[in-house]
Amino acid sequence: MLLEEFDSEKNAVIDPDMVTQKLEGFPEVTVSCFSKKLFDSVLALFEAKVITEIHSAAGRNPVYEVEYKGRQFAFFHSLVGEPLCVCQYEDLMAMGSKRLILLGNCGVLDRSIEDCGIIIPTEAIRDEGTSYHYAKASDTIPVNVRYREEFREVLRECGYPYVEGITWTTDACYRETRAKVNRRREQGAICVEMECAGMQAACDFRGTEFFQYFYAGDNLDHSSWEPRSLSGEVRLDDKMKIVFLAFELGLKIMDLCRNKKK
Repeated sequence: MLLEEFDSEKNAVIDPDMVTQKLEGFPEVTVSCFSKKLFDSVLALFEAKVITEIHSAAGRNPVYEVEYKGRQFAFFHSLVGEPLCVCQYEDLMAMGSKRLILLGNCGVLDRSIEDCGIIIPTEAIRDEGTSYHYAKASDTIPVNVRYREEFREVLRECGYPYVEGITWTTDACYRETRAKVNRRREQGAICVEMECAGMQAACDFRGTEFFQYFYAGDNLDHSSWEPRSLSGEVRLDDKMKIVFLAFELGLKIMDLCRNKKK
């Protein structure tokens, strides 16, 4: 089968460093989210400066440097869908990004998960294609092996309840049939999204650090679809606060890295 033809060769015909340039002094931690409305709203709170750009057929995507509590972060808007999301971060890794904290909306397969509730994925079902080019074929891939406890600590300190569990990564949001939803629930999935498996596989392949968390959106655990806060305009203030959990985690990661160097 095609998806079982994983090739571990690091050098491809086209590599990211052929189309990008290394950026000296790239911030230690990169933060990104998928909602453009949410990204722009958070960016407006900073005195940000553009440090580089990601180029694609979709246009130019600026990468900003922002300061949070005296520390410098890279901050950019990730595009929805695994192939483009992975490809853009491939460019950033080639530019010098060493670790990424990514967050976004997800659909829930368990109605007890509250709207905008925090979900920490522990494993991703690989119902997509990109991850199979970065890791050997398997039904699932472990995610968030590093920094899970540090993020739990952030959530406790900030007063956020959370759930942990398996996520279902799919390429086809309009093919989440009722039968598929039921099968994924039987496999233990509590939520569904479109990037996690591939992003984890790509970062593992490149030897960079990756952490992803979700805020719950639409509900698929119902006789009919419930959009809830799926729209970027809904509960925007709550979602902005959820973004800053990534910066808080970034501070803890920076402290851990500095302590290791001592």
